[in-house]
Amino acid sequence: MILKNLKNATTGLMAGSCIFAVVFAKSIQPVFAQQDTSTITIDAKKVMGSFDPVWSYFGYDEANYTTMKDGKKLLSELAVLSKNPVYVRVHNLLTTGDGKVALKWSSTNAYTEDKDGKPVYNWKGVDAIFDVFVQRGIKPIAEIGFMPEALSVKPKPYQHHWKPGVPYDSIYTGWAYPPSDYKKWGELVYQWVKHCKEKYGEKEIKSWCWEVWNEPNIGYWKGTMEEYFTLYDFAADAVKRACPGAVIGGPTSTGPRWDKAGDFLKAFLQHCVEGKNNATGKTGAPLDYITFHAKGNPTVVNNHVQMNMAVQLQDVAKGFEIINAFPSLKKLPIIIGEFDPEGCAACSVKFNPQNAYRNGTMYSSYTAASFAQLYALAKKYDVNLQGAVSWSFEFEDQPWFAGFRDLATNGVDKPVLNVFRMFGMMKGKMLEVNNANTLSLQQIVDSSVHGDQSYVNALATLSTKELYILLWNYHDDDSKKLTAVINLVLQNLPSGKVIVSNYLVDETHSNSYTLWKEMGSPQNISAKQFTKLEAAGKLQKNGGVKQLKVLNGKVNYQLPLAGQAVALLKVSW
Repeated sequence: MILKNLKNATTGLMAGSCIFAVVFAKSIQPVFAQQDTSTITIDAKKVMGSFDPVWSYFGYDEANYTTMKDGKKLLSELAVLSKNPVYVRVHNLLTTGDGKVALKWSSTNAYTEDKDGKPVYNWKGVDAIFDVFVQRGIKPIAEIGFMPEALSVKPKPYQHHWKPGVPYDSIYTGWAYPPSDYKKWGELVYQWVKHCKEKYGEKEIKSWCWEVWNEPNIGYWKGTMEEYFTLYDFAADAVKRACPGAVIGGPTSTGPRWDKAGDFLKAFLQHCVEGKNNATGKTGAPLDYITFHAKGNPTVVNNHVQMNMAVQLQDVAKGFEIINAFPSLKKLPIIIGEFDPEGCAACSVKFNPQNAYRNGTMYSSYTAASFAQLYALAKKYDVNLQGAVSWSFEFEDQPWFAGFRDLATNGVDKPVLNVFRMFGMMKGKMLEVNNANTLSLQQIVDSSVHGDQSYVNALATLSTKELYILLWNYHDDDSKKLTAVINLVLQNLPSGKVIVSNYLVDETHSNSYTLWKEMGSPQNISAKQFTKLEAAGKLQKNGGVKQLKVLNGKVNYQLPLAGQAVALLKVSW
């Protein structure tokens, strides 16, 4: 697979315009005389390997949103993105509390103790969450955390009351501390997994992923690195005792490019390979997959948002490098447990203006471009990348388009969700994409897309009678929205005719945010307005289908792609 970008076309077409020209063989006409035309060539015979659904992973802090109205609606939509199972990861599955949700807070009250200090297990809260997943065919990434109040070595204060504008570190309260008794901790995990096996069946829970904690290399874990290893050992041993075929992973650390973070990941893998197991006394610890996090870093430059994909991809590259240094672990599946443009989904635009990318097409185009780089990096480092979790869901009963990092607002889908719908439509084997004018993968990893040249490129897959081509026009600077004109050359197609359908996400297609602004940005939405917004949030076709004749196995297809637009072409025969 070659992931490259095209030279920027000059401006001239309005964003969202839908002009197409179809020409055959060598008879290309200068339809866009005022603009540069760049060529992407895709050969149906140049198969690069499988197209793994690394995009079909989602997550959120507020586990209790799972059982709420808009949460259930969105999970139902995610579940049908494709025939591949969707995986969902949530925090706070073991946190103590009354089940009432708040920003960056949830609770299930799974573990308490009686007056004599004996464990009391209550699975009602976690069952309600997992029931919603299982009923929809969603596979949990069952995060084993956080510390129940009765087990924490420093339980008070326990529940935080964070809100946007308050220092982020205030969230790290009693739930972030080690257990007072690791044997009780291990027994809690054992009883939980045993209960899930009895309730959902052994076959079902073997298809889940279990993991220990979240980001133990920063404030989410108030113990030492060695204490996390002990926490992991007891939890992993408990999972395997309750269900020997269950899948367990870690360390869910963040920022591998940071020196200390990279050291944490490396030390954890070393512990799993040859360290002393604190639970069993044996050598090593169970590890069925490896997980770490990768985040970007948007800023405000000259009164506009400038994204930075490079630091996010550097996290990925460094993580892959560290894993490759362990020959016995090299082929283990990897899940990037959080893969996002920045680090706080619940931080609003009001207090974090760099997050203004989230409602519109900057987020959707960034998502298409950044996920494409994952395929390239996995190929470069020859690793077994299974998935990358987009830490983006919804925030129940919050203002419309409040600027959270989410897929939907008040039951209305945002443009970014339609990129995942596009990914879900793609199937088959991945094809090589050739692009003459490009930034290299290494240039993007080193410095993102900050220069004069936009990143315009494609992913392509081939199934039995269909070819899918995902195209994007991306630049880090929100102020640079230059239309590109693409000449798409398809080779080695079956003789006869093909039908081309075009799905589009831009300012005027598959975009509820634009319509909401046209309505006057209301917060009190009428039933009629909701119906219109809901429809605008779905993936939309751009015009009708085109029927094209294949000459000598070739079809040329020319189209404009506005700045921050993402298109999916479905070519059928």
